[in-house]
Amino acid sequence: MIELLQLAHVYPKSLPMDAKSAVELMESSSEVHFSGFHMDGFEQRKASIEQPTTSETDMYKQPFVIGVAGGAASGKTAVCDMIIQQLHDQRVVLVNQDSFYNNLTDEELTRVQDYNFDHPDAFDTEQLLRVMDKLKHGEAVDIPKYDFKSYKSDVLRRVNPSDVIILEGILVFHDPRVRELMNMKIFVDTDADVRLARRIRRDTNEKGRDIGAVLDQYSKFVKPAFDDFILPTKKYADIIIPRGGDNHVAIDLIVQHIRTKLGQHDLCKIYPNLYVIQSTFQIRGMHTLIRDAQTTKHDFVFYSDRLIRLVVEHGLGHLPFTEKQVITPTGSVYTGVDFCKRLCGVSVIRSGESMENALRACCKGIKIGKILIHREGDNGQQLIYEKLPNDISDRHVLLLDPILGTGNSAVQAISLLIKKGVPESNIIFLNLISAPKGVHVVCKSFPRIKIVTSEIEIGLNEDFRVIPGMGEFGDRYFGTDDDDEQVVVSSQ
Repeated sequence: MIELLQLAHVYPKSLPMDAKSAVELMESSSEVHFSGFHMDGFEQRKASIEQPTTSETDMYKQPFVIGVAGGAASGKTAVCDMIIQQLHDQRVVLVNQDSFYNNLTDEELTRVQDYNFDHPDAFDTEQLLRVMDKLKHGEAVDIPKYDFKSYKSDVLRRVNPSDVIILEGILVFHDPRVRELMNMKIFVDTDADVRLARRIRRDTNEKGRDIGAVLDQYSKFVKPAFDDFILPTKKYADIIIPRGGDNHVAIDLIVQHIRTKLGQHDLCKIYPNLYVIQSTFQIRGMHTLIRDAQTTKHDFVFYSDRLIRLVVEHGLGHLPFTEKQVITPTGSVYTGVDFCKRLCGVSVIRSGESMENALRACCKGIKIGKILIHREGDNGQQLIYEKLPNDISDRHVLLLDPILGTGNSAVQAISLLIKKGVPESNIIFLNLISAPKGVHVVCKSFPRIKIVTSEIEIGLNEDFRVIPGMGEFGDRYFGTDDDDEQVVVSSQ
């Protein structure tokens, strides 16, 4: 649990190349893209690996759910409003626990002054769970609006699916089923005297209540309920915010964290060893070009090399570094880092060889080994050829293969490296695009390796080809596609 101290606290449609120039195509791509989630059955390297069963058609982008709890008048609404204001470029919906108060019966209405609105039984938690379940599944819902004068919910408001769901209320942490829905739990911690003063002002001005009745309700129900039900849930909070909405530093830190989480693919939340480089319009534009079937070989190679270089640079950033001090030409001392010296690359023939030039451009004189794995007939699990550095067991290894599809070839290659004595944690697998199925296979088989990719795909088709994909990468990169082969044959 983190306590923030008071002092600091889909794809755009590709156009033919004769209709749009390469630059225009790059400018035409827009929006951050996160492909779906594909978890069809697949063969495992180990029988103990559990097989996912959810199909890609059933998957949806999971919203980020934030729970905000705290005593009455602690500043929860102010915190929620500030978060929503800073996330103005995201779809955010606020769900108030107050909307789910039980309607009072006629008998309860006759003695409403004796009804405890701060008790867990005052809320219809089952209805709250149903509403949250629909929102998390991307469905629009009707949420009741509770009238504190009639003590009934007669009006409904329509709420659409959103990227962020904020669930706010005094007891949203009380029920474990509700807590399990949350990705982040915030407790707003405000002094009791401040909460009481706010409550008196709110209830007298907004609800027209007598100050004596407000104080009587506070001493009879509000304070005991806070001590018995609300304060104990503080231990479930991930973040505790003192001073509520006045703590701007805390709000800024929370929003930064939310933005980081929203930028992650769902698979990155499952596998912490999966890294997807941050998408930009340039990266999206290059993906648009190399995925376009009309792109020429020259442009395909040029923009593929640019993307590969980005992936390689990102992968190198995951290598261990040591601190190093140097003297600059001005005679000053600069404290920096020294590159990892024991490093080599291993390309999976043939597509992986397309990534070698980028690696050599980043690491002068690097040793590069080769692995050839038969991909047909045995579903990528037959090793044909390997030529690796003799001292590979003492090196960090960058495994190169632009496409991660079923994951079978990757498992075979990684298994060979481990057999040669390379520690699993010393392997970084670099590729341009990854299918969720392959990510599941590799990450579950080798949880200590790192995978670095530029985009996660939707999944695989019935022929086990990555979709939307970019076709046979090796053929397009090296110019050996079927059309070129037919031209060569006809000319002989």
